Amino acid sequence: MSSSKVLKWVTGGLEAILGVPFLGGTIVLSLAWTPLGIMLVLHIITLILAKKEGRSVAGSILGIVTSCIAWIPLVGMIMHIITAIVLMVDAAKSYRQA
Repeated sequence: MSSSKVLKWVTGGLEAILGVPFLGGTIVLSLAWTPLGIMLVLHIITLILAKKEGRSVAGSILGIVTSCIAWIPLVGMIMHIITAIVLMVDAAKSYRQA
């Protein structure tokens, strides 16, 4: 399994956790928005690796956008959920193709 696939699964799982109502908000607020910065860095790394391996970068770009606007309460939760779905579908699809 390539590194971009692994990172897509990891970032997708973390996005799913942050998308859980109240739990994700509690994590983000209690850690002073640090998880959003960490996710931004992880999405950038995933984007670079996926681009280098010739894989789809849509989920990583969506994750970068999500990390930048997720401080808005309801919008952030919805974006985290959508990003998690896109990343996991993309990771599963690229896994079957390899």
